[in-house]
Amino acid sequence: MNETAKKWIGRLAFIGAIAAFYFLVPGVKGVADQATGILSRADIAGMKEFLRSFGIWGPLISMMLMVLQALVMPLPAFVITFANAWIWGWAWGALISWTGAMIGAVVCFYLAKWFGRPLVEKMVGQRSLAIADRFFDRYGRFAVLIARLIPVVSFDLISYAAGLTSMTLWAFFWATGVGQLPATIVYSVLGENITGGAKYGLWVFSGVVSLLILSWLIKKRLEKRLLDEGDAVNATKS
Repeated sequence: MNETAKKWIGRLAFIGAIAAFYFLVPGVKGVADQATGILSRADIAGMKEFLRSFGIWGPLISMMLMVLQALVMPLPAFVITFANAWIWGWAWGALISWTGAMIGAVVCFYLAKWFGRPLVEKMVGQRSLAIADRFFDRYGRFAVLIARLIPVVSFDLISYAAGLTSMTLWAFFWATGVGQLPATIVYSVLGENITGGAKYGLWVFSGVVSLLILSWLIKKRLEKRLLDEGDAVNATKS
């Protein structure tokens, strides 16, 4: 058996082990389905109670949910981040959220490395991946860092797209870690203050909306520029 065959057997065995864990271990599928429902409703209070129900295992469950939402787009990760800070305070909550997001990012990165573009296109769509391709072409090794600093740019899309490039795991890891830190801290500070009543609730709402609007505007500007550049290149070729 050659080396390539061994690698593919190992990769498929890894995916098979995850699938077996999900479907065959009692209670796992039910818990995952419950968490998915809470995330799809963006129910922060529900996520708080869900995580607290696991006691000391709550942080580990939170990290596993970060990986789940990375694989089942477009579930909102901020729900987990807010809930983490609400339960454990902004500092510990941020650490738990940051760690979970890093694990999820690395999983997406390696899935793209292992299974290539066809899988990624099925996960994120051809158009989104084409935009990500041009983003990487334009910003090169800084693409991941720039994308992580813009919260409305799909975290998982960038992780998958990075896996299709020649970027090393270490370069991807530090760019993701540094780039996602500001938004994680902001969301965590806001999440901890959810318990402060109407005054803090308004502050939380205003802060999140302002951050998302700014990020959305930056994202749209980048997308327009990248699409225009793509059209220009195609016109030149034709």
